[in-house]
Amino acid sequence: MGIEIEKDSLKEKIDNIVKWIREKTKDAGKKGVIYGLSGGIDSAVIAVLCEKAFPDSNIALILPCESLSSDIEDAMKIINKYNIDYKNINLTPIYNQLLSTMENDDNKLAKANIKPRLRMIVLYYFANMFDYLVVGTGNKSEISIGYFTKYGDGGVDILPLGNTYKTEVKMIAKYLNIPVSLINKPPSAGLWKNQTDEKEMGFSYEILDKFLATGNIADKRIEKNILKMNKLSEHKRKLPPIPNF
Repeated sequence: MGIEIEKDSLKEKIDNIVKWIREKTKDAGKKGVIYGLSGGIDSAVIAVLCEKAFPDSNIALILPCESLSSDIEDAMKIINKYNIDYKNINLTPIYNQLLSTMENDDNKLAKANIKPRLRMIVLYYFANMFDYLVVGTGNKSEISIGYFTKYGDGGVDILPLGNTYKTEVKMIAKYLNIPVSLINKPPSAGLWKNQTDEKEMGFSYEILDKFLATGNIADKRIEKNILKMNKLSEHKRKLPPIPNF
């Protein structure tokens, strides 16, 4: 199950993405790129691709917000291995202060979504400061079902992996020699303790990617859920609607 790519095709895809990052940045009149580095596989791949595209003008931001120390350690593995410029800014105090000023509610998702939105604010602060473009880490699989926070990790300028399945990202990570510990760790948005993507979605990325690639999977219940998630998240993939009168 899943998607397979030949090594030569994988290299070509990587080269094309790196070239695309350069072109989009140049088209926007920006001097370089900036991105969040979470310690997960997607942001690790983006970090290496951006380093290839702009070795002298890219910055990784590590923005822990009630984050696991292991995630920060994994992010630093990428920083140290590829010698990437970075800043580490702890957003936990700001997050807690913000929560203390609002209504005390038990909506776990509403609270958790503040975290990526705070990160978006900081990313754009430094993007403005350095005249850089904000690079997102979302992939085709996540985008298809809306598995991202609107105006959070979805609030970016470009999405280099936006046409790349999650299973392809893993293959790219192996090709780029991303540390195995990052490749094998369960995908997680880090929104709350013990949260994982696949547990929250109710199916694996392999199953999702197979459906996206072929339009067919054996489990019709999961197929129905994928289609429902795609439909309900349609607003996340579009600009806000405006009246035509």
